[in-house]
Amino acid sequence: MNLDEFKISVAEKELPLGLSVPLAALWWDAKGDWARAHSLVDELETKDGMAVHAYLHRKDGQAANADYWYQRAGREFYRPALAAEWEALAVALLSGAK
Repeated sequence: MNLDEFKISVAEKELPLGLSVPLAALWWDAKGDWARAHSLVDELETKDGMAVHAYLHRKDGQAANADYWYQRAGREFYRPALAAEWEALAVALLSGAK
């Protein structure tokens, strides 16, 4: 799946099969369900999961909590627009997906 296909899939009712948990969280976030997205990565102890977790806290206005998760993910953060960050995360995760 590429980024365009991933974005189009957000219009569907069902989560596409085969998405990683961090990608599924981004999918639910794009559908406007922050709580469901957060619940998927809340205790996910992977670098990708922690990066999406950080993004979600930033989106929710919790900068200090977001910074904590960015550090845990081992990422430097330069504060792009939220939409640009979502897209960058999706592209990176999709490129690693099978």
